[in-house]
Amino acid sequence: MVLIAVFGVALLIAVLLSGLAARTVLSTSFLFLIGGALVSDGFLGLIHITPDSEIVSVTADLALFAVLFTDGMHVSFPKLRANWKNPARALGLGMPLAFIGMALVTHYLVGLDWTTSFLVGAVLAPTDPVFASAIVGRKEVPAKLRQLLNVESGINDGLALPVVLVLIAAAGPTSGHAEASLSKIGLELVLGLAFGVILPKAVIALARFRHLGAEPKLQPLLPLAIGVILYAICHLTHANPYLAAFSAGAVLTACSVEAKEAFEPLGEALAELAKFAALLVFGALLTPSLFGDLSFGGYIAVILSIVLIRPVSLVLSLLGTRFERKEKLVAAWFGPKGFASVVYGLLVLQAGIPQGEQAYTLIAVCIAFSIIARSSTDVPISRLFDVQDLVGVPEGPAVRDHDHDGGRTRLTRRLTEEAGGL
Repeated sequence: MVLIAVFGVALLIAVLLSGLAARTVLSTSFLFLIGGALVSDGFLGLIHITPDSEIVSVTADLALFAVLFTDGMHVSFPKLRANWKNPARALGLGMPLAFIGMALVTHYLVGLDWTTSFLVGAVLAPTDPVFASAIVGRKEVPAKLRQLLNVESGINDGLALPVVLVLIAAAGPTSGHAEASLSKIGLELVLGLAFGVILPKAVIALARFRHLGAEPKLQPLLPLAIGVILYAICHLTHANPYLAAFSAGAVLTACSVEAKEAFEPLGEALAELAKFAALLVFGALLTPSLFGDLSFGGYIAVILSIVLIRPVSLVLSLLGTRFERKEKLVAAWFGPKGFASVVYGLLVLQAGIPQGEQAYTLIAVCIAFSIIARSSTDVPISRLFDVQDLVGVPEGPAVRDHDHDGGRTRLTRRLTEEAGGL
């Protein structure tokens, strides 16, 4: 109950400060992270959470599923078919480069063996849709850049999971069964994709029967029911829930734009709540002892991961594309580590591998630093894309229609999207 009270207070403060946060470097995500740390055993001692507490894995898992489901709804298949090369470059070249770069840094600076170093690289290679949404959700950012970051962060979690599980099997007591693990992982990915495609198609088809259908006030609950059922099925069958969530959101939008639009306000609110809850719980793990356990070489590795490895790997993957230099740099910077890495890091800790605790400490500190760095820079970076002067929109009152996004005009935002659209 103390945890619920703390969450309520943190939520109230975040809501009251959200207007200020939307205009400055203040981050509501950072508030929950710091709030969790303050009430943990490392400071006030109001809540007692350890990495092996069930609430840690459950909240991170739910938050990642919820955000992937809602982010999948932002995917446009026609646009993706016409512009698949950029996300493919980020996933097929940028992600492996980040994976290898982090493994090299971990081995030579932290001193972990090669298998565990590559395991750390696999855990930290995927970007997180929860924190990428801080820039993806800003309309002033060109549409093609938002599409790249959204698709990349939505898909790479599922791509990284098989590598993480195989490397855990190779590093742990079951190292002789890596081949069996690979086939099992492949089956879980196929099941996740199949459930994510079939379930929303079946439900939308059912809702279109003559005597069926939701009344207006209950329409937002139809996609919610799909998400709840999908989450349960995936965990009962051990299908990959993250690939299922993202694909289900995309298929739902393709099958029924009306269902997507009805659910969007509720879905975004639920995803935010899940994100804040997971941040509070993860923040409770960030005790002084955790930071004290990381070596000097570990901190150098964390800094290199944030300011060098991700940026360089993505810039290299985008060479030769039509992205402007500014757009490439923004895409390179916004590669936050988050709940996917939290979930995978907990798998590493609970696997009982020889250097599992050292690997988890490095992963946890890297995630914390990444969240702080990325969630506090979305506003100033998004302001780089204010193209009002470029498109020649007049300043007169006839065209101005202020909203809550820093006073930008809706007309300007629409023209911005068209100018940078896919």
